[in-house]
Amino acid sequence: MKIINIPQPNLPLQKKLAAELGISPVLAQVLINRGIKSSQEAQKFLEPELADLLSPFQMQDMQRAVARVMQAAQLSQKVLIFGDYDVDGLTSVALLKACLERLGITVLHYIPHRINEGYGLNLAGGKFARKNGVKLIISVDCGINSCQEVDAFRNWGIDVIITDHHQPQPAMPNALAIINPKRRDCPYPYKELAGVGVAYKFAQAISASSLCEDLDLVAIGTIADSAALNGENRIIARHGLKMLPGSTRPGIRALIDASGLRNKEYVKASMVSFILGPRINASGRIETAETALSLLLAKSESEAAGLAGALNSLNTRRQKIEEGVLRQANNLVDKEVNFKEQGIIVLNGPDWHLGVLGIVASRITEKFRRPTILISEAGQQHCRGSARSIKDFSILDALLHCQKHLVNFGGHRMACGLTINKDNIPEFRQEINRYAQSRLLKEFLLPSIEVDMEISLSDLNNDLIGQLSGFEPFGAANPEPLFYTRGLSLRGEPKILSRDTLKFWVTDSELTYPVIGFGCAALKPQLCSCSALDLVYRPELDNWQEQEGIVLRAKEIIFK
Repeated sequence: MKIINIPQPNLPLQKKLAAELGISPVLAQVLINRGIKSSQEAQKFLEPELADLLSPFQMQDMQRAVARVMQAAQLSQKVLIFGDYDVDGLTSVALLKACLERLGITVLHYIPHRINEGYGLNLAGGKFARKNGVKLIISVDCGINSCQEVDAFRNWGIDVIITDHHQPQPAMPNALAIINPKRRDCPYPYKELAGVGVAYKFAQAISASSLCEDLDLVAIGTIADSAALNGENRIIARHGLKMLPGSTRPGIRALIDASGLRNKEYVKASMVSFILGPRINASGRIETAETALSLLLAKSESEAAGLAGALNSLNTRRQKIEEGVLRQANNLVDKEVNFKEQGIIVLNGPDWHLGVLGIVASRITEKFRRPTILISEAGQQHCRGSARSIKDFSILDALLHCQKHLVNFGGHRMACGLTINKDNIPEFRQEINRYAQSRLLKEFLLPSIEVDMEISLSDLNNDLIGQLSGFEPFGAANPEPLFYTRGLSLRGEPKILSRDTLKFWVTDSELTYPVIGFGCAALKPQLCSCSALDLVYRPELDNWQEQEGIVLRAKEIIFK
């Protein structure tokens, strides 16, 4: 059973917001839980407007970077965009490439191969630029810590503009301009833009336009990168999602069709995260990211349809490879991991595909509630791995402590990549678990669920649920609202539906509502034998057989 975390209700502010906005106290508390303290903030949250997008020129170095791009246009200089192979990086390349080409600039791009080259600026990309007579390199979604590479490019007579959103180290590269809201000296008020968000602000400044027509691309990259969906990102995601079904880009329309979302009036953030994003990512995970980029840049319906079909096939291959690595990793956990001694799971396999290590590490972390590091030996002495962590433990700090065992590493609190000598893996496993013994507290390992408010069934109505839909899009920093109701009783016989789904009815003696629990079929015997239950759920409107009613989507069932 999970720990249920319910914030203490702020009754005075709850009452104030409810009165000023004409909303229920329940809705007011959900707003409060998202850091909203005034009716003005609430209005901006519930109705995010494009007019509230910030000026790109508030970013440090923006003026200098724009001036250099304009100089490139005037001198007919070639520009190379150096990107990343994930959705955030690819949407950034597509967006900025289109922007610069509208100025008449000849634009080349370079996306490193995930397996052969790894993440970030590299000398191979610089040599490609030099060979093709490029005078300006612009990085997107990477570069903030590439000091040696930038120095090499400058020695070759190539200027560098870095656009990135990752955390800078104290010593930043000696680039012509660095556009990153996380710079300590950057006055830009909003710090949580994805890489494509930073590229978008740069494109806005270059074109002296809001470029609202490009928000479909920006929304896909922002959501797929799990960026916080608050502030400026919320404006981008809200308006960009609305554009997706009727996108002017043949590639996006073809991807929506190939993903089975053709008849959807509205594409939700979850559909980008779990349906569209993985297909774009599959290209760089399994082969080269060029297929996905070509889709985003496609000019014709026929070209786009073929590329979307290719991404579908790559995604299917990715799923099969992922399941195979996951199965092997789970077997190794059973055989090799002693949870009394090992707070951090460190596994290595001889032929694990590098393209799926991060996904599988996330799934192992979720299953065992432990930070997880998966290392692929892949027939080399230098092995590469991916690390994923839990909310209260910084895997980056752990790797910093163990860096003497590593060739290199990088990332952030929740996710890192690393390279390690094969012979060092056993010592590294011991060292990182010694580090975890004093810092990975037992309470960190307990599963928990964040609930917005404890309510009764009588608080539910169609208006409340309709108003809660105004909180979309849901994602990081804006999770779907969840509620907790105590002392319910089972009414009637539970039913097992397809895909391990359980449907049952609960009552508080006055009101009765249906409950749907995905993956809960095994709980039927326990449900039938319990005397009472508490429920964590998300209320939804159900239009079954054209009759609108309320259904509770179960997230946790607490049997009494």
